[in-house]
Amino acid sequence: MAEISTVARPYAEALFAAAQGAKSTEAWQPLIERLAALLDNPQVSELVTNPKLESGQVADLVAGLAGDQLPDGLRNLVSLLVDNDRLALLPEIAHQYHDLKNQAEGVADCLVESAFPLEPPQLTSLLAALARRFPLKLKPQVRVDSSLIGGVRVTVGDQVLDTTVRARLDQMRTVLSA
Repeated sequence: MAEISTVARPYAEALFAAAQGAKSTEAWQPLIERLAALLDNPQVSELVTNPKLESGQVADLVAGLAGDQLPDGLRNLVSLLVDNDRLALLPEIAHQYHDLKNQAEGVADCLVESAFPLEPPQLTSLLAALARRFPLKLKPQVRVDSSLIGGVRVTVGDQVLDTTVRARLDQMRTVLSA
């Protein structure tokens, strides 16, 4: 069976192209995330897989649960996914849509984990140093993780810069036990 990300990619790319055509990439982002979050709810998931409901009813139900009036592009996506029995792909489509949007804007999500809360000047200084390493504009999300003991761990995409005390202790443990 194909990977979920492989199957979801054409849907995400088509959705992103439709959003760009409608000049609504920013506006569609929260809507697609809301649709994906709906399907994570066990009650909704059980309801949309009910064999007694026809595909049109399921599509209308999902669109109705989304709250706001869905744009035609998103409504068409939901109908297409229901018709092809691929509604479960929606969370992955939302994730890939977010990545495509970031890529088009030259932006990358950045997770900064620190043992202690970072003051705004410290975060600004850290982001300035990271800007030299990464050619993209970084959107930081800061988390405090006391298990790191000290230092910071920065994750941008699939790259991790780990300067934490915990990482250094693990490196020393590896060297000493070898």
